[in-house]
Order: sequence, then C-alpha cells, then structure tokens
Amino acid sequence: MKLTKLKTKNIARHFIYYDEIDSTQSEIWRLIEENKIVNGTMVACDIQTAGKGTHGRNWVTDEQGNIAFSLYIETNCQVEKLNGLTFDIAKIFVDLLKQDYNINVEIKEPNDLIINRKKIGGILTESKILGENVKFLVIGIGINIIKMNFEKELEDIATSIKREYHVEVDREELITKFCNELEKNIDRRIGG
Repeated sequence: MKLTKLKTKNIARHFIYYDEIDSTQSEIWRLIEENKIVNGTMVACDIQTAGKGTHGRNWVTDEQGNIAFSLYIETNCQVEKLNGLTFDIAKIFVDLLKQDYNINVEIKEPNDLIINRKKIGGILTESKILGENVKFLVIGIGINIIKMNFEKELEDIATSIKREYHVEVDREELITKFCNELEKNIDRRIGG
C-alpha cells in the first residue's frame, strides 16, 4: 500500500505497513514505549489478528483490501481543544464516501460508521494526558471496504461498503484524502 498524494506535513509521512500484525493500535503503543516513533507515524496492515475496538472489543480484519490503520499524533494541547475529535474523524469519512462514491454512511455516536443499520467501521481514539494537556493521540481506524463473509454472530450487525453498495473503493486514495483532511482539522484545533 502506498499513499502517493499526501499533502500533509506530518500525518502518515512516516508509514509502516504489515501484511499481518496483531493490532496496529498495539504496535503504535509498543513504538511509543520503545521511544521509536515520530509525530504523524501511521501503522497500517491488511490482516489484524487481534485488532482493538472500543470497550475492549476485538475488531476483526481477516481479508486483504479493507482499511486498518493507526496514527500517532503529537498534540501538546489542552484537553478541550480536542473535544468532539472522534466525531469529526467519522464525519471526514462520511463526507469523503458521499462525495467520491455517493455512499450514504451514518455516524452512531461517538465512533461507529453505519450503513443500513449495520456497522462498517469504527474509530478508537486513545490519548496520553499529562496534567492539563493531551501530549499525544493514538487513533485507530477500521473500515470494512470489501469484506463479504461475516461470522454468524456478526451477520445481523456488521457489513461492508462492497456488500451494501457493490462499488470498489480505492482504499489508498480514501486514506490519503482522510489524512489530508484530518491534519487540517487538528491544525485548526491546536494552531499548527
């Protein structure tokens, strides 16, 4: 996977890609612990064997071609400046999918992306807070782009863009446009 049309200063400029990994979110936290990370680092993969969702749930990414990545973003700002960021992240995807593919995605607050009352994706936003300030964010994104087969227990609650709309989404282009918009949003918030 290559992100060739990035217009960002930091986000996804340092890009680490795995065919398979336990969790992109866990890998970012490992890099933080080892002090081997730079602002804007993206860890992306095709297969996640132990992807992290909210409330300790798993997010399964078991086929190639779906979206699974995490970002490390240094913010060093007051907590209030980041209020509503998870919703804004979801809204960027909603807007891009509508604009580029005429796909209608709804947001189930605070962090789920929904088509026809079924979940296609989610956002996990974690942070490190020191005193009054958010030192950095770790943002995980998982979106079912092409997944067609779901386990029986997920059949009624999960779906994918391809399954609902029968369209091919260019995941590199979608991720690139997302990164460009996210950096603008964060810069507006923290005065970058």
